[in-house]
Amino acid sequence: WYPVYWSHAKVGYIDERGFGVDTPALYYALRRDADAYPDPDTGNNTAISAAYMIEAVPAFVERVHASDAERAATTAGIGDARAVTCPTLTRCARDLSAAIEKLAGGGEPRSPGSPVIARRLRPDQYRAVIADVFGPTIKVEGRFEPDVRDDGLFAVGTGHVGVTAAGMEQYDAMARGIAAQVVSAEHRATLIPCKPRSEKEPDEACAARFFAAAGPLLYRRPLTADELHEAVALAGSAAGSLHDFYAGLELSLAGVLESPPFLFRLEVAEPDPARPGSYRLDAYSKASQLSFFLWNSGPDPKLMEAARTGKLDTGAGLRAEVDRMLRSPRLRAGVRAFFADMLQFDLFDTLAKDAQIYPKWNTQVAEDAQEQTLRTVVDLLVTQHGDYRDLFTGHTTFLTPLLGSIYGVPVARSEGEPLRRYELPDGDPRSGIQAQASFVALHSHEGLSSPTLRGKALRELLLCEPVPPPPGNVNFAAAQDTHNPDFKTMRERLTAHRTDPTCAGCHKLMDPMGLALENFDSDAGFRTAENGVHINTRGELDGIEFEDPVGLGRALHDNPATPACFVRRVYSYATGRAPARRDIAWIRYLEKSFAGDGYRAPELMRAIAASDNFFRVTPPAPVLAGGDRAAGPALARDPSLENPR
Repeated sequence: WYPVYWSHAKVGYIDERGFGVDTPALYYALRRDADAYPDPDTGNNTAISAAYMIEAVPAFVERVHASDAERAATTAGIGDARAVTCPTLTRCARDLSAAIEKLAGGGEPRSPGSPVIARRLRPDQYRAVIADVFGPTIKVEGRFEPDVRDDGLFAVGTGHVGVTAAGMEQYDAMARGIAAQVVSAEHRATLIPCKPRSEKEPDEACAARFFAAAGPLLYRRPLTADELHEAVALAGSAAGSLHDFYAGLELSLAGVLESPPFLFRLEVAEPDPARPGSYRLDAYSKASQLSFFLWNSGPDPKLMEAARTGKLDTGAGLRAEVDRMLRSPRLRAGVRAFFADMLQFDLFDTLAKDAQIYPKWNTQVAEDAQEQTLRTVVDLLVTQHGDYRDLFTGHTTFLTPLLGSIYGVPVARSEGEPLRRYELPDGDPRSGIQAQASFVALHSHEGLSSPTLRGKALRELLLCEPVPPPPGNVNFAAAQDTHNPDFKTMRERLTAHRTDPTCAGCHKLMDPMGLALENFDSDAGFRTAENGVHINTRGELDGIEFEDPVGLGRALHDNPATPACFVRRVYSYATGRAPARRDIAWIRYLEKSFAGDGYRAPELMRAIAASDNFFRVTPPAPVLAGGDRAAGPALARDPSLENPR
């Protein structure tokens, strides 16, 4: 059932965010009843075929008020809305949504908002904030709590994690190490804005000046009077006991660095004065939301001042700050952080290659591979302000001599700059980031390539189409036996593997794409034959056939799911939430504006960051008797999160 259903529904699956359809779940629901109502002549399940039209034209029914549907159809020139026949599921949805949008005036739809959340700082964000506040010479040493991926992103998972007892010990050690460096003789003259009356006694005035300056940048909001008083009191108490002003300041600063307001990005809701009954993030939460989205770090002093003066609460003021941030060189760090999360570069931490088969692969090559892709992305999207889709067909990249040795191209060494710009010739199979080592090597086995892993990554990371996991009892022996004289190439072995009907459906989704990358070995080296047999790189993506990696890149470039997936990923990364039904209208609007702006990533980021929808939240949970808050949607316990991953 799965390959049959998917062949008709894969276009519709792109729209599952709008229609609330989970294709794998629907498949299993259908399969559960697959033996019901068999046709006496053919044995086919006639009820499912008729009801869901799996073997006919897919149909989509949307509940719309009759008068709205008729007016929308008339406005769009469709005629009688009840008589509309849609050639495809996507066409039907587009016709209706376009008509309704035209009827509504085509403006940006208003999102109802989401519950407030608290997101734990990721390791790179933690380091960035420390560098911004105290300078890049302060070292952050220690192990961080493991992150959890949700909806394909750590940026979403950070809203579902806390800090364990063991993790708190690590945060404490890091905080003490940072604080010791800040107050050290080497740094105190530049990082502490005053000198104590005596280095052996408490000095509340000097301690207050220090925390009044550093505290708001660490907490991403002004310190309350109680917080400032507590920090100063602790510094004074410790200084009095230790007879050392700087030792007292160190202990108090360490306490700030391991407190929840620093470790977590806490969203604070306030009533929206322009819309009675609605809520929005307060100005400092807005500043934090903007800075971590665009810069992957905390707000700078200008953004904090814009929050303090109320500038961020006005449309013109918000747009001015967003434009300033998009012009800043720090945008590069934000774009790099997003793509490192989206492409799951954290997997490089555990990536291993068989040294006997691939002697050139080492940790430095792995680092160079990640840097190649991130530099390529930033150059095209930020420096050149280019089309996002060109990432999959572009010829401009950056190489190191080590990568050049694996790719088989000469790269001269340069002083100071390890990566050099490199222009690939037209038709080069390495065009596009999907053919770079950061992709083909990362999504391969330790000792051989894997069209299945690569195809799965293409589906899930770039097209937002989840692939169900393999059955627990699946036998991979045929696919991994490289010495079988009857199946010398990976294509032949996978063909034999797909004779198992439980494997055929999912492999149909992955293998035709991944096989186009079979010229690239597990270490990203280029080859044309396997076991003496020419490698066939023909493939197919959603009905588009191609002959080689270049054709795959073009198919990705032209597939409407590619930019739609990017919009969804950027939305989730920015908000920290997986798309829900309430968000669909705004996401559809973002997809349309993204296309209208020529698929320019900074324009998409501007559309999100400058929108009121980005800061709209649902009412906070009511306060119960005794002062406790009721568990709202964002705070309700999720049993699935109690099992460590």
